[in-house]
Amino acid sequence: QAQLRESGGRPVQAGGSLRLSCEASGRSFVQYTMGWFRQAPGKGRELLARITWSGGDIWYADSVKGRFTISRDKAQNTVFLQMDTLKPEDTAVYYCAARESSVAGLSNYKYWGQGTQVTVSS
Repeated sequence: QAQLRESGGRPVQAGGSLRLSCEASGRSFVQYTMGWFRQAPGKGRELLARITWSGGDIWYADSVKGRFTISRDKAQNTVFLQMDTLKPEDTAVYYCAARESSVAGLSNYKYWGQGTQVTVSS
């Protein structure tokens, strides 16, 4: 059974950095695209970045471009989100998700982690 497990969320001060991890297990994700989403209180879920398991295709939302970096470690079956220059508006629950690379679209993310809380204080 496919599972995604996020870790690394914690309280941090504005201007600081965090690295989130998403460990994938239970199946091969070689043909999958991995995405990092977040959901702030009272807001919808927002796709921040995505990466193909091969690493050849990376995309960022404008809201995080230049501050966040997505990467993956094939040997560890883990996807990372390095977050720098954090702002209070980055406060949210952060989720890792996976979709088959052949089917684009937000609604096609079929595997989700449980989320990890990031709180940025000013």
